Amino acid sequence: MEGADLAGKILSTWLTLVLGLILLPSAFGVSLGISEIYMKILVKTLEWATLRIEKGAEKESVLKNSASVGIIQRDESPMEKGLSGLRGRDFELSDVFYFSKKGLEAIVEDEVTQRFSSEELVSWNLLTRTNINFQYISPRLTMVWVLGVIVRYCVLLPLRVTLAFFGISLLVIGTTLVGQLPDSRLKNWLSELVHLTCCRICVRSLSGTIHYHNKQYRPQKGGICVANHTSPIDVLILTTDGCYAMVGQVHGGLMGVIQRAMVKACPHVWFERSEMKDRHLVTKRLKEHIADKKKLPILIFPEGTCINNTSVMMFKKGSFEIGGTIHPVAIKYNPQFGDAFWNSSKYNMVSYLLRMMTSWAIVCDVWYMPPMTKEEGEDAVQFANRVKSAIAVQGGLTELPWDGGLKRAKVKDTFKEEQQKNYSKMIVGNGSLNL
Repeated sequence: MEGADLAGKILSTWLTLVLGLILLPSAFGVSLGISEIYMKILVKTLEWATLRIEKGAEKESVLKNSASVGIIQRDESPMEKGLSGLRGRDFELSDVFYFSKKGLEAIVEDEVTQRFSSEELVSWNLLTRTNINFQYISPRLTMVWVLGVIVRYCVLLPLRVTLAFFGISLLVIGTTLVGQLPDSRLKNWLSELVHLTCCRICVRSLSGTIHYHNKQYRPQKGGICVANHTSPIDVLILTTDGCYAMVGQVHGGLMGVIQRAMVKACPHVWFERSEMKDRHLVTKRLKEHIADKKKLPILIFPEGTCINNTSVMMFKKGSFEIGGTIHPVAIKYNPQFGDAFWNSSKYNMVSYLLRMMTSWAIVCDVWYMPPMTKEEGEDAVQFANRVKSAIAVQGGLTELPWDGGLKRAKVKDTFKEEQQKNYSKMIVGNGSLNL
């Protein structure tokens, strides 16, 4: 009995501290300064660790260059210059070497598949090691790493799991209760309150520190918010500062329970797998949503998959055929404190959440950008590319023309045929190259 009483007291004390010091302040959007102190200590520790790693070997320049230069140095010259020929010349056997070189470059390090794995860090953040093998690790640094493992798994992980449990439970219960009310301004207000409160609690369960910029450009009702996509928690990051109508596929399990509860309180747009393939049906439902200026802005990630926080890939044109005002948002995570990228090919959702909850923190910047509309004579593809370019510039991300669907699909034959046509045009000499 004494053991049970002691366990009960420990549990009640733990829940009281969590409720009083973290849960309630995060629910009301205030901070007691605990997270700020934690972040200051963390920054100092990581700075010290970086200095210890670099001590004894002059690797600073190597570390800084490795993340930007890559494994190989590419020749970005066009095909015509690379083949050292003029238009209309005859075929030469040496042309094979140009294509062989390009093929080997793609095999060693292409610019597409590396966007589907975690970005390379310039220094060890006491979580994982980069591909650079540090040969000097001091005993003192090893002790700090062991201490960090104990703190992350024995203190932070139980705390974060507790907060996440409360946040998800309150979201399901709150949206279910609000969903019983008749449609009214009160229901909409309560729905937004529940979503904001629960998302703030869930973000706090990841020790999230978010810096919002240009809040005067926050997406407005009746509009469409488009953002680059790094992680499933992108939704939590944005919803902590404002409510959105989500668009996505219906899921099963716990995610399905959350979706069914949320749609009762807020007009989220969920589709069955069969409906997602019907583009016209999806477009129709989205147009109906934005036609009502009283409804929340739709949140869409046009890339269609998670990219590793270094780049922005092709935006699917469907989001830009709907019409209405587009509100671009750029999201950039700081990888020094934790890797927010979800490599769905390598980790399932449970493993991913475990990695997130055992990271030091999730730190990111969110930039709201001026609203954009389709210009006269501009088609959906051109509009999507213009929005993508603006997000890439604002977030300091690399802009790539490739489809994020290449994560799981093969390169389309049209891409190969385009290169073949370019080469044949140069040989025959009729027409310009599609560079």
